[in-house]
Amino acid sequence: LEQQRQLLGDDHPSTLAAMANLAATYSKLGRYQEAEALQATVLEKQTTILGPDHPGILHAMANLAHTYSELGRYQEAEALEVALLEKRRQLLGDDYPSTLVAMANLAATYSKLGRYQEAEDLQATVLEKRTTLLGPDHPDTLNAMANLAHTYSELGRYQEAEALEVALLEKRRQLLGDDYPSTLVAMANLAATYSKLGRYQEAEDLQATVLEKQTTLLGPDHPDTLHAMANLAHTYSELGRYQEAEALEVALLEKQRQLLGDDYPSTLVTMENLVATYSKLGRYQEAEALQATVLEKQTTLLGPDHLYTLHAMANLAHTYSELGRYQKAEALEATILETRKILLGTDHPDTLAALENLVATYHKLGKYQEAKELSAQ
Repeated sequence: LEQQRQLLGDDHPSTLAAMANLAATYSKLGRYQEAEALQATVLEKQTTILGPDHPGILHAMANLAHTYSELGRYQEAEALEVALLEKRRQLLGDDYPSTLVAMANLAATYSKLGRYQEAEDLQATVLEKRTTLLGPDHPDTLNAMANLAHTYSELGRYQEAEALEVALLEKRRQLLGDDYPSTLVAMANLAATYSKLGRYQEAEDLQATVLEKQTTLLGPDHPDTLHAMANLAHTYSELGRYQEAEALEVALLEKQRQLLGDDYPSTLVTMENLVATYSKLGRYQEAEALQATVLEKQTTLLGPDHLYTLHAMANLAHTYSELGRYQKAEALEATILETRKILLGTDHPDTLAALENLVATYHKLGKYQEAKELSAQ
């Protein structure tokens, strides 16, 4: 890039191509801020030099939109993707492969923005067109099935998600075999849907297979293996098999502490899951020790008023109550109630739950007048 700039200047097509290539490398390295700076420059210069409808512009728009998405700047990604899809439709038609890619990318952005209905509309179109144009077994068609199934799940339409995921898993097995990474992802997704449908035995069967295969293929410390451990532990818990859940969660927490450290978000999630398992086993003393750690870390990392911090506080208050330490529970619950009132309002379900918890604690402490006054609020 430096050589091209010196020899040809900033606006020469070869310089812009070198800039785009370096941006792509930054993106692959996860250096999205650096990628964005270059991609924004490329898009601006190419628009000026080539005009807004040149194919090179469309490629530059797609690259910058992807980087915005990776940076969590979904509204900026959406704005570019909407414009890009419109241009591709006008220039190439609805059935052109890159038009369908633009459609799929915009759907993914809608999904990240929680706009699942809009995502579904686009994804259903993409799946229908890819099935017709590429055939039902093409990798792009299978990816479209997976995306639509995920959106159905987010919309709470679990039976529709299941139907797609069963078909997808069958195709992945036939085309790629049981041990291929995308087959295992399909298996894990179907297991998650079974879990949401309350079909925990079916979920467990798949999750145990996924964990066994990922441990063999990827190693015991791979992020996907750790994720599979967490999923199976959750299913054990739902099946009331708390000792098996505990064994997995203890092993998982140990690995996450070694690999990621105590302050990593997924380490704290595992800590909270293990706490829940200890509580279900009636081991409140062990639950309390972990909960105090989680609360301390959440307070430091997220601040005392963050909703996750308040959730950790509520869990610890519940454990104090189970241990008969009602004054400690009261102190935490009063803080939770006041903070939730400010953050969420008095009528929010979480605020009302906090109020009910504090009323119950007042009763346990024999503070009936306080309980009565609070209940009347």
